[in-house]
Amino acid sequence: MAAARKSRSTPWAWLLLLPYAGMCFPQFYNRAEPALLGFPFFYWYQFAWVLLGAAITWLVYLKSRDSSDVKPKP
Repeated sequence: MAAARKSRSTPWAWLLLLPYAGMCFPQFYNRAEPALLGFPFFYWYQFAWVLLGAAITWLVYLKSRDSSDVKPKP
């Protein structure tokens, strides 16, 4: 008999909505000021979400993996 698959969703997965919500409303960040290193707010805000999104994805991955997913060291 096949073993039932355990659901892999965790409360940490809700963090993945943050990058989506941060980029969902361009009317909020569609402006030039404040500039950062000569780049308008519109561009550096989006780039910041690329970095934050990668960090959030990494954190959710670390917090949601099972101990059975980790291979033992030889």
